[in-house]
Amino acid sequence: MFFRRRHTAPVQKEDDLLRSLGYEPELTRRMGAFGNFAVSFSVISVLSGCMTLFGFGLVTGGPAVMMWGWVGVGIAVLLVGMALAEVTSVYPTSGGLYYMAHRLGGPRWGWATGWLNLLGLIGGIAGIDYGAASFIAAFAGLEWGVETTPGLVLGIFAVVLVVHAWVNLGGTRVVTVLNSVSAWWHLLGVAVIVGVLWLVPSHHHSVGFVFGHFANDSGWSNPVYVSALGLLLAQYTYSGYDASAHLSEETTNAQIAAPRGIVRSIWVSLLAGFVLLAGLLFAMQDYGATAGATVPPARIFLDAVGESGAKALLLIVIGAQLFCGSAETAAASRMIYAFSRDGALPGSATWRKVSGNRTPANAVWLAVAVAFLLALPSMWSTAAYGAVTAVNVVGMTPAYAIPVFLRLRQGKSWRPGPWNLGRWGRPVGVLAVAWVALVTVLVCLPQTSPVTAETFNYAPVTLLVVLLLSALWWRMAGRRYQVPVVNDPRLAAFEEQIV
Repeated sequence: MFFRRRHTAPVQKEDDLLRSLGYEPELTRRMGAFGNFAVSFSVISVLSGCMTLFGFGLVTGGPAVMMWGWVGVGIAVLLVGMALAEVTSVYPTSGGLYYMAHRLGGPRWGWATGWLNLLGLIGGIAGIDYGAASFIAAFAGLEWGVETTPGLVLGIFAVVLVVHAWVNLGGTRVVTVLNSVSAWWHLLGVAVIVGVLWLVPSHHHSVGFVFGHFANDSGWSNPVYVSALGLLLAQYTYSGYDASAHLSEETTNAQIAAPRGIVRSIWVSLLAGFVLLAGLLFAMQDYGATAGATVPPARIFLDAVGESGAKALLLIVIGAQLFCGSAETAAASRMIYAFSRDGALPGSATWRKVSGNRTPANAVWLAVAVAFLLALPSMWSTAAYGAVTAVNVVGMTPAYAIPVFLRLRQGKSWRPGPWNLGRWGRPVGVLAVAWVALVTVLVCLPQTSPVTAETFNYAPVTLLVVLLLSALWWRMAGRRYQVPVVNDPRLAAFEEQIV
Protein backbone atom coordinates (compact mmCIF):
# COMPACT_ATOMS: atom_id res chain seq x y z
CA MET A 1 0.00 0.00 0.00
CA PHE A 2 1.24 3.48 -0.80
CA PHE A 3 0.81 4.77 2.73
CA ARG A 4 3.35 2.43 4.31
CA ARG A 5 6.67 3.82 5.50
CA ARG A 6 9.70 3.63 3.23
CA HIS A 7 13.19 3.75 4.66
CA THR A 8 14.67 6.18 2.14
CA ALA A 9 16.67 8.18 4.65
CA PRO A 10 18.79 7.13 7.62
CA VAL A 11 17.32 7.53 11.10
CA GLN A 12 19.57 9.74 13.23
CA LYS A 13 20.05 9.31 16.91
CA GLU A 14 17.06 11.11 18.41
CA ASP A 15 18.85 13.57 20.65
CA ASP A 16 21.38 14.45 17.95
CA LEU A 17 18.56 15.11 15.50
CA LEU A 18 16.75 17.28 18.05
CA ARG A 19 19.92 19.32 18.59
CA SER A 20 20.26 19.70 14.82
CA LEU A 21 16.74 21.11 14.80
CA GLY A 22 17.84 23.70 17.35
CA TYR A 23 16.74 22.28 20.71
CA GLU A 24 18.58 20.81 23.65
CA PRO A 25 16.80 17.65 24.89
CA GLU A 26 14.97 18.41 28.15
CA LEU A 27 12.17 15.83 28.23
CA THR A 28 12.58 12.14 29.04
CA ARG A 29 12.61 9.92 25.94
CA ARG A 30 10.94 6.73 27.19
CA MET A 31 7.86 6.36 25.02
CA GLY A 32 7.83 3.53 22.50
CA ALA A 33 5.95 3.19 19.21
CA PHE A 34 2.81 1.74 20.80
CA GLY A 35 2.70 4.47 23.44
CA ASN A 36 3.00 7.13 20.74
CA PHE A 37 0.18 5.55 18.75
CA ALA A 38 -1.89 5.18 21.91
CA VAL A 39 -1.78 8.89 22.76
CA SER A 40 -3.30 9.90 19.40
CA PHE A 41 -5.78 7.01 19.44
CA SER A 42 -6.81 8.05 22.95
CA VAL A 43 -7.29 11.67 21.91
CA ILE A 44 -9.41 10.71 18.88
CA SER A 45 -11.36 8.44 21.25
CA VAL A 46 -14.35 6.97 19.43
CA LEU A 47 -15.91 6.27 22.83
CA SER A 48 -15.80 9.99 23.53
CA GLY A 49 -16.54 11.71 20.20
CA CYS A 50 -19.08 9.23 18.83
CA MET A 51 -20.93 9.02 22.12
CA THR A 52 -20.99 12.73 22.90
CA LEU A 53 -22.09 13.75 19.39
CA PHE A 54 -24.42 10.80 18.73
CA GLY A 55 -27.52 12.93 19.27
CA PHE A 56 -26.23 15.53 16.81
CA GLY A 57 -25.91 12.81 14.17
CA LEU A 58 -29.46 11.54 14.75
CA VAL A 59 -30.98 14.91 13.76
CA THR A 60 -28.57 15.85 10.94
CA GLY A 61 -29.06 13.02 8.48
CA GLY A 62 -29.60 10.13 10.83
CA PRO A 63 -28.17 6.60 10.47
CA ALA A 64 -27.40 6.77 6.74
CA VAL A 65 -25.25 9.90 7.06
CA MET A 66 -23.71 8.71 10.32
CA MET A 67 -22.52 5.39 8.88
CA TRP A 68 -21.48 6.40 5.37
CA GLY A 69 -20.21 9.74 6.59
CA TRP A 70 -18.01 7.99 9.14
CA VAL A 71 -16.34 5.95 6.41
CA GLY A 72 -16.00 8.80 3.91
CA VAL A 73 -14.69 11.32 6.41
CA GLY A 74 -12.38 8.67 7.87
CA ILE A 75 -10.76 8.06 4.49
CA ALA A 76 -10.37 11.80 3.90
CA VAL A 77 -8.84 12.31 7.35
CA LEU A 78 -6.51 9.38 6.71
CA LEU A 79 -5.16 11.27 3.69
CA VAL A 80 -4.61 14.34 5.89
CA GLY A 81 -2.89 12.20 8.51
CA MET A 82 -0.59 10.56 5.98
CA ALA A 83 0.40 13.91 4.50
CA LEU A 84 1.06 15.31 7.97
CA ALA A 85 2.99 12.19 8.96
CA GLU A 86 5.46 12.80 6.12
CA VAL A 87 6.30 16.23 7.51
CA THR A 88 6.43 14.91 11.09
CA SER A 89 9.10 12.41 10.04
CA VAL A 90 11.38 15.32 9.10
CA TYR A 91 10.54 17.56 12.09
CA PRO A 92 9.81 15.38 15.16
CA THR A 93 9.56 18.08 17.85
CA SER A 94 7.13 18.92 20.65
CA GLY A 95 6.13 22.03 18.71
CA GLY A 96 4.54 19.81 16.10
CA LEU A 97 2.54 21.75 13.53
CA TYR A 98 3.83 25.24 14.24
CA TYR A 99 7.48 24.16 14.12
CA MET A 100 6.89 22.48 10.75
CA ALA A 101 5.12 25.58 9.42
CA HIS A 102 7.92 27.83 10.64
CA ARG A 103 10.65 25.79 9.01
CA LEU A 104 8.80 25.46 5.72
CA GLY A 105 7.19 28.88 5.48
CA GLY A 106 8.84 31.29 7.88
CA PRO A 107 8.01 32.85 11.27
CA ARG A 108 4.60 34.31 10.43
CA TRP A 109 3.34 30.95 9.19
CA GLY A 110 4.67 29.28 12.33
CA TRP A 111 3.17 31.92 14.60
CA ALA A 112 -0.34 31.69 13.09
CA THR A 113 -0.25 27.88 12.99
CA GLY A 114 0.86 27.74 16.60
CA TRP A 115 -1.99 29.88 17.85
CA LEU A 116 -4.55 27.88 15.87
CA ASN A 117 -3.09 24.60 17.11
CA LEU A 118 -3.02 25.82 20.70
CA LEU A 119 -6.63 26.97 20.48
CA GLY A 120 -7.65 23.58 19.12
CA LEU A 121 -5.76 21.59 21.74
CA ILE A 122 -7.08 23.54 24.73
CA GLY A 123 -10.57 23.56 23.21
CA GLY A 124 -10.17 19.80 22.90
CA ILE A 125 -9.47 19.44 26.63
CA ALA A 126 -12.54 21.52 27.43
CA GLY A 127 -14.79 19.60 25.03
CA ILE A 128 -13.59 16.15 26.07
CA ASP A 129 -13.64 16.71 29.81
CA TYR A 130 -16.96 18.58 29.75
CA GLY A 131 -18.43 15.67 27.79
CA ALA A 132 -17.03 13.27 30.39
CA ALA A 133 -18.56 15.40 33.15
CA SER A 134 -21.96 15.17 31.41
CA PHE A 135 -21.74 11.37 31.28
CA ILE A 136 -20.65 11.22 34.93
CA ALA A 137 -23.65 13.36 35.84
CA ALA A 138 -25.90 11.02 33.84
CA PHE A 139 -24.46 8.04 35.73
CA ALA A 140 -25.04 9.82 39.03
CA GLY A 141 -28.65 10.37 38.00
CA LEU A 142 -29.14 6.65 37.37
CA GLU A 143 -27.31 5.53 40.50
CA TRP A 144 -28.39 8.11 43.08
CA GLY A 145 -31.20 10.07 41.43
CA VAL A 146 -29.10 13.21 41.29
CA GLU A 147 -30.56 15.97 39.15
CA THR A 148 -28.26 17.04 36.34
CA THR A 149 -27.76 20.80 36.48
CA PRO A 150 -25.24 23.08 34.74
CA GLY A 151 -23.61 23.75 38.10
CA LEU A 152 -23.20 20.04 38.84
CA VAL A 153 -21.68 19.34 35.43
CA LEU A 154 -19.30 22.29 35.75
CA GLY A 155 -18.23 21.15 39.21
CA ILE A 156 -17.52 17.62 37.97
CA PHE A 157 -15.70 19.14 35.01
CA ALA A 158 -13.40 21.10 37.35
CA VAL A 159 -12.57 17.96 39.33
CA VAL A 160 -11.81 16.02 36.14
CA LEU A 161 -9.46 18.79 34.98
CA VAL A 162 -7.55 18.72 38.27
CA VAL A 163 -7.24 14.93 38.11
CA HIS A 164 -5.87 15.13 34.58
CA ALA A 165 -3.37 17.77 35.60
CA TRP A 166 -2.23 15.66 38.54
CA VAL A 167 -1.83 12.56 36.35
CA ASN A 168 0.24 14.46 33.79
CA LEU A 169 2.58 15.76 36.49
CA GLY A 170 3.66 12.15 37.05
CA GLY A 171 6.07 12.19 34.13
CA THR A 172 6.49 10.46 30.78
CA ARG A 173 6.41 6.95 32.20
CA VAL A 174 2.99 7.51 33.82
CA VAL A 175 1.60 9.13 30.66
CA THR A 176 2.91 6.25 28.53
CA VAL A 177 1.41 3.56 30.75
CA LEU A 178 -1.97 5.32 30.94
CA ASN A 179 -2.14 5.80 27.18
CA SER A 180 -1.24 2.17 26.55
CA VAL A 181 -4.00 1.07 28.95
CA SER A 182 -6.31 3.57 27.26
CA ALA A 183 -5.79 2.06 23.81
CA TRP A 184 -6.81 -1.38 25.03
CA TRP A 185 -9.66 0.08 27.11
CA HIS A 186 -11.08 1.69 23.96
CA LEU A 187 -10.75 -1.42 21.81
CA LEU A 188 -12.12 -3.81 24.42
CA GLY A 189 -14.75 -1.27 25.45
CA VAL A 190 -16.11 -1.06 21.91
CA ALA A 191 -16.16 -4.86 21.73
CA VAL A 192 -18.04 -5.20 25.05
CA ILE A 193 -20.59 -2.46 24.29
CA VAL A 194 -21.35 -3.75 20.79
CA GLY A 195 -21.40 -7.36 22.00
CA VAL A 196 -23.89 -6.59 24.77
CA LEU A 197 -26.08 -4.50 22.47
CA TRP A 198 -26.09 -7.31 19.92
CA LEU A 199 -26.83 -10.18 22.32
CA VAL A 200 -29.22 -8.73 24.94
CA PRO A 201 -31.99 -6.75 23.16
CA SER A 202 -34.75 -8.80 21.56
CA HIS A 203 -35.30 -6.21 18.82
CA HIS A 204 -32.76 -4.82 16.36
CA HIS A 205 -33.20 -2.50 13.40
CA SER A 206 -32.65 -3.84 9.91
CA VAL A 207 -29.51 -3.36 7.82
CA GLY A 208 -31.55 -1.16 5.51
CA PHE A 209 -32.46 1.14 8.39
CA VAL A 210 -28.92 1.44 9.77
CA PHE A 211 -27.32 2.14 6.41
CA GLY A 212 -30.19 3.80 4.58
CA HIS A 213 -32.52 5.71 6.93
CA PHE A 214 -32.33 9.50 6.55
CA ALA A 215 -33.64 11.76 9.33
CA ASN A 216 -33.71 15.52 9.62
CA ASP A 217 -34.68 17.50 12.69
CA SER A 218 -32.16 20.31 12.22
CA GLY A 219 -34.69 22.85 10.97
CA TRP A 220 -33.09 23.00 7.50
CA SER A 221 -35.06 21.61 4.56
CA ASN A 222 -32.27 20.97 2.05
CA PRO A 223 -31.18 17.30 2.42
CA VAL A 224 -27.77 17.94 0.84
CA TYR A 225 -27.02 20.71 3.33
CA VAL A 226 -28.25 18.59 6.23
CA SER A 227 -26.13 15.64 5.10
CA ALA A 228 -23.09 17.90 4.92
CA LEU A 229 -23.74 19.01 8.49
CA GLY A 230 -24.08 15.38 9.52
CA LEU A 231 -20.49 14.76 8.44
CA LEU A 232 -19.36 16.88 11.38
CA LEU A 233 -20.02 14.02 13.83
CA ALA A 234 -17.15 12.16 12.21
CA GLN A 235 -14.99 15.22 11.62
CA TYR A 236 -15.33 16.35 15.23
CA THR A 237 -14.26 12.89 16.41
CA TYR A 238 -11.32 12.49 14.03
CA SER A 239 -9.33 15.21 15.74
CA GLY A 240 -6.18 15.36 17.84
CA TYR A 241 -3.99 12.86 16.01
CA ASP A 242 -1.18 15.43 15.97
CA ALA A 243 -0.64 14.38 19.60
CA SER A 244 1.88 11.84 18.28
CA ALA A 245 3.95 14.73 16.93
CA HIS A 246 3.73 16.70 20.18
CA LEU A 247 5.03 13.70 22.15
CA SER A 248 7.84 12.96 19.67
CA GLU A 249 10.58 14.43 21.90
CA GLU A 250 9.61 11.77 24.44
CA THR A 251 9.43 8.96 21.86
CA THR A 252 12.22 6.62 20.81
CA ASN A 253 12.86 6.28 17.06
CA ALA A 254 10.57 9.29 16.69
CA GLN A 255 11.13 9.85 12.95
CA ILE A 256 9.27 6.61 12.28
CA ALA A 257 7.25 6.01 15.46
CA ALA A 258 5.54 9.44 15.49
CA PRO A 259 4.32 9.42 11.85
CA ARG A 260 3.31 5.80 12.18
CA GLY A 261 1.38 6.71 15.36
CA ILE A 262 -0.56 9.41 13.48
CA VAL A 263 -1.60 7.10 10.64
CA ARG A 264 -2.38 4.06 12.78
CA SER A 265 -4.51 6.07 15.20
CA ILE A 266 -6.74 7.19 12.33
CA TRP A 267 -7.34 3.88 10.58
CA VAL A 268 -7.82 1.97 13.83
CA SER A 269 -10.32 4.64 14.92
CA LEU A 270 -12.08 4.33 11.56
CA LEU A 271 -12.66 0.61 12.12
CA ALA A 272 -13.54 0.88 15.82
CA GLY A 273 -15.92 3.80 15.30
CA PHE A 274 -17.71 2.07 12.44
CA VAL A 275 -18.39 -0.98 14.64
CA LEU A 276 -19.49 1.21 17.57
CA LEU A 277 -21.91 3.37 15.58
CA ALA A 278 -23.42 0.31 13.90
CA GLY A 279 -23.87 -1.40 17.26
CA LEU A 280 -25.65 1.61 18.76
CA LEU A 281 -27.93 2.13 15.76
CA PHE A 282 -28.92 -1.52 15.45
CA ALA A 283 -29.83 -1.65 19.16
CA MET A 284 -31.67 1.70 19.37
CA GLN A 285 -35.28 1.04 20.41
CA ASP A 286 -37.04 4.44 20.25
CA TYR A 287 -35.60 6.90 17.72
CA GLY A 288 -37.50 9.99 18.87
CA ALA A 289 -36.88 9.44 22.56
CA THR A 290 -33.19 8.75 21.94
CA ALA A 291 -32.73 11.85 19.78
CA GLY A 292 -34.41 14.00 22.44
CA ALA A 293 -32.52 12.57 25.41
CA THR A 294 -29.93 14.61 27.30
CA VAL A 295 -27.40 11.81 26.78
CA PRO A 296 -28.70 9.75 23.81
CA PRO A 297 -26.35 6.73 24.22
CA ALA A 298 -27.47 6.40 27.85
CA ARG A 299 -31.07 6.14 26.59
CA ILE A 300 -30.02 3.41 24.15
CA PHE A 301 -28.35 1.50 26.99
CA LEU A 302 -31.41 1.87 29.23
CA ASP A 303 -33.87 0.74 26.58
CA ALA A 304 -31.69 -2.13 25.38
CA VAL A 305 -30.23 -3.67 28.53
CA GLY A 306 -32.01 -2.09 31.51
CA GLU A 307 -30.75 0.14 34.29
CA SER A 308 -28.03 -2.13 35.71
CA GLY A 309 -26.60 -2.88 32.28
CA ALA A 310 -26.78 0.78 31.32
CA LYS A 311 -24.74 1.77 34.36
CA ALA A 312 -22.04 -0.76 33.51
CA LEU A 313 -21.81 0.39 29.89
CA LEU A 314 -21.76 4.03 30.94
CA LEU A 315 -18.77 3.31 33.17
CA ILE A 316 -16.89 1.92 30.16
CA VAL A 317 -17.64 5.11 28.21
CA ILE A 318 -16.70 7.37 31.13
CA GLY A 319 -13.42 5.53 31.58
CA ALA A 320 -12.58 6.04 27.92
CA GLN A 321 -13.45 9.73 28.10
CA LEU A 322 -11.21 10.20 31.13
CA PHE A 323 -8.32 8.50 29.34
CA CYS A 324 -9.01 10.72 26.32
CA GLY A 325 -8.92 13.92 28.36
CA SER A 326 -5.66 12.90 30.00
CA ALA A 327 -4.02 12.27 26.61
CA GLU A 328 -5.27 15.60 25.28
CA THR A 329 -3.87 17.37 28.34
CA ALA A 330 -0.48 15.76 27.67
CA ALA A 331 -0.50 16.94 24.04
CA ALA A 332 -1.65 20.48 24.90
CA SER A 333 0.91 20.90 27.67
CA ARG A 334 3.74 19.86 25.33
CA MET A 335 2.51 22.36 22.76
CA ILE A 336 2.46 25.13 25.40
CA TYR A 337 5.95 24.11 26.55
CA ALA A 338 7.32 24.17 23.00
CA PHE A 339 5.61 27.42 22.01
CA SER A 340 6.88 29.07 25.19
CA ARG A 341 10.36 27.68 24.55
CA ASP A 342 10.32 29.80 21.40
CA GLY A 343 8.99 32.90 23.18
CA ALA A 344 5.52 32.93 21.58
CA LEU A 345 3.28 33.11 24.68
CA PRO A 346 2.80 35.82 27.29
CA GLY A 347 4.88 34.74 30.29
CA SER A 348 6.85 32.23 28.21
CA ALA A 349 9.63 32.00 30.82
CA THR A 350 7.09 30.55 33.27
CA TRP A 351 5.34 28.10 30.96
CA ARG A 352 8.51 26.59 29.51
CA LYS A 353 9.92 25.50 32.89
CA VAL A 354 10.47 21.77 33.36
CA SER A 355 10.00 20.14 36.78
CA GLY A 356 12.34 17.72 38.53
CA ASN A 357 10.92 14.70 36.70
CA ARG A 358 11.38 16.53 33.38
CA THR A 359 7.71 17.35 32.94
CA PRO A 360 6.43 20.81 31.83
CA ALA A 361 4.39 21.23 35.03
CA ASN A 362 3.45 24.89 34.61
CA ALA A 363 2.29 24.22 31.06
CA VAL A 364 0.04 21.43 32.36
CA TRP A 365 -1.67 23.77 34.84
CA LEU A 366 -2.07 26.51 32.25
CA ALA A 367 -3.73 24.06 29.82
CA VAL A 368 -6.39 22.93 32.29
CA ALA A 369 -6.97 26.46 33.66
CA VAL A 370 -7.71 27.91 30.22
CA ALA A 371 -9.86 24.87 29.38
CA PHE A 372 -11.98 25.62 32.46
CA LEU A 373 -12.44 29.23 31.40
CA LEU A 374 -13.57 28.12 27.93
CA ALA A 375 -16.36 26.00 29.39
CA LEU A 376 -17.39 28.44 32.12
CA PRO A 377 -20.21 29.99 29.97
CA SER A 378 -22.01 26.61 30.16
CA MET A 379 -23.43 27.85 33.46
CA TRP A 380 -25.59 30.31 31.55
CA SER A 381 -25.89 28.96 27.99
CA THR A 382 -27.00 25.57 26.74
CA ALA A 383 -25.14 26.27 23.50
CA ALA A 384 -21.80 26.53 25.31
CA TYR A 385 -20.74 22.92 24.76
CA GLY A 386 -21.33 23.20 21.03
CA ALA A 387 -19.27 26.39 21.02
CA VAL A 388 -16.41 24.65 22.85
CA THR A 389 -16.48 21.79 20.34
CA ALA A 390 -16.37 24.34 17.54
CA VAL A 391 -13.33 25.97 19.18
CA ASN A 392 -11.54 22.63 19.06
CA VAL A 393 -12.29 21.86 15.43
CA VAL A 394 -11.97 25.36 13.98
CA GLY A 395 -8.55 25.63 15.57
CA MET A 396 -7.21 22.18 14.76
CA THR A 397 -8.56 21.67 11.24
CA PRO A 398 -6.78 24.50 9.37
CA ALA A 399 -3.63 23.95 11.46
CA TYR A 400 -3.33 20.41 10.03
CA ALA A 401 -3.27 21.65 6.45
CA ILE A 402 -0.75 24.49 6.77
CA PRO A 403 2.41 22.32 7.11
CA VAL A 404 1.15 20.08 4.30
CA PHE A 405 0.47 23.07 2.04
CA LEU A 406 3.92 24.49 2.75
CA ARG A 407 5.51 21.10 2.08
CA LEU A 408 3.77 21.04 -1.32
CA ARG A 409 5.11 24.50 -2.00
CA GLN A 410 8.63 23.15 -1.59
CA GLY A 411 8.22 21.23 -4.85
CA LYS A 412 11.20 19.14 -5.90
CA SER A 413 13.40 20.61 -3.17
CA TRP A 414 11.41 18.69 -0.55
CA ARG A 415 13.56 16.02 1.10
CA PRO A 416 11.47 13.41 2.89
CA GLY A 417 12.31 11.69 6.16
CA PRO A 418 12.53 7.94 6.73
CA TRP A 419 8.70 7.65 6.81
CA ASN A 420 7.33 8.94 3.54
CA LEU A 421 4.78 8.33 0.80
CA GLY A 422 7.23 8.31 -2.09
CA ARG A 423 5.68 9.40 -5.38
CA TRP A 424 2.24 9.49 -3.75
CA GLY A 425 3.24 12.28 -1.39
CA ARG A 426 2.18 15.14 -3.63
CA PRO A 427 -1.26 13.86 -4.76
CA VAL A 428 -2.11 12.81 -1.20
CA GLY A 429 -1.04 16.24 0.04
CA VAL A 430 -3.18 18.05 -2.54
CA LEU A 431 -6.26 16.01 -1.57
CA ALA A 432 -5.56 16.60 2.11
CA VAL A 433 -5.38 20.38 1.74
CA ALA A 434 -8.54 20.40 -0.37
CA TRP A 435 -10.44 18.40 2.25
CA VAL A 436 -9.33 20.66 5.10
CA ALA A 437 -10.39 23.76 3.14
CA LEU A 438 -13.84 22.22 2.61
CA VAL A 439 -14.23 21.14 6.22
CA THR A 440 -13.14 24.53 7.59
CA VAL A 441 -15.98 26.14 5.66
CA LEU A 442 -18.40 23.42 6.74
CA VAL A 443 -17.55 23.85 10.42
CA CYS A 444 -18.40 27.55 10.18
CA LEU A 445 -21.87 27.09 8.63
CA PRO A 446 -25.12 27.46 10.65
CA GLN A 447 -26.10 24.07 12.06
CA THR A 448 -29.64 24.69 13.32
CA SER A 449 -32.58 26.67 11.96
CA PRO A 450 -33.81 29.16 12.98
CA VAL A 451 -30.55 30.81 13.95
CA THR A 452 -30.82 32.40 17.41
CA ALA A 453 -28.42 33.36 20.17
CA GLU A 454 -28.80 29.84 21.52
CA THR A 455 -28.24 28.02 18.21
CA PHE A 456 -25.72 30.40 16.63
CA ASN A 457 -22.52 28.71 15.41
CA TYR A 458 -19.70 30.60 17.11
CA ALA A 459 -16.93 28.81 15.20
CA PRO A 460 -16.30 31.56 12.60
CA VAL A 461 -16.34 34.22 15.32
CA THR A 462 -13.86 32.19 17.33
CA LEU A 463 -11.60 31.73 14.33
CA LEU A 464 -11.66 35.44 13.53
CA VAL A 465 -10.99 36.48 17.15
CA VAL A 466 -8.03 34.11 17.48
CA LEU A 467 -6.50 35.29 14.21
CA LEU A 468 -6.93 38.92 15.24
CA LEU A 469 -5.44 38.31 18.68
CA SER A 470 -2.61 36.38 17.09
CA ALA A 471 -1.90 39.28 14.73
CA LEU A 472 -2.06 41.80 17.58
CA TRP A 473 0.28 39.78 19.79
CA TRP A 474 2.65 39.39 16.82
CA ARG A 475 2.89 43.17 16.52
CA MET A 476 3.47 43.49 20.27
CA ALA A 477 5.81 40.58 20.91
CA GLY A 478 6.63 38.83 17.63
CA ARG A 479 10.25 39.94 17.89
CA ARG A 480 10.65 37.59 20.89
CA TYR A 481 9.47 34.62 18.83
CA GLN A 482 12.67 32.89 17.78
CA VAL A 483 12.66 29.29 16.60
CA PRO A 484 16.27 28.00 16.67
CA VAL A 485 18.37 28.01 13.51
CA VAL A 486 18.90 24.65 11.79
CA ASN A 487 22.51 23.47 12.04
CA ASP A 488 22.19 20.07 10.39
CA PRO A 489 23.47 20.32 6.77
CA ARG A 490 20.82 17.85 5.55
CA LEU A 491 18.04 20.05 6.89
CA ALA A 492 19.77 23.34 6.31
CA ALA A 493 19.32 22.81 2.58
CA PHE A 494 15.66 23.66 3.19
CA GLU A 495 16.59 27.12 4.44
CA GLU A 496 17.22 28.36 0.93
CA GLN A 497 13.55 27.72 0.19
CA ILE A 498 12.14 29.40 3.29
CA VAL A 499 10.32 32.74 3.10
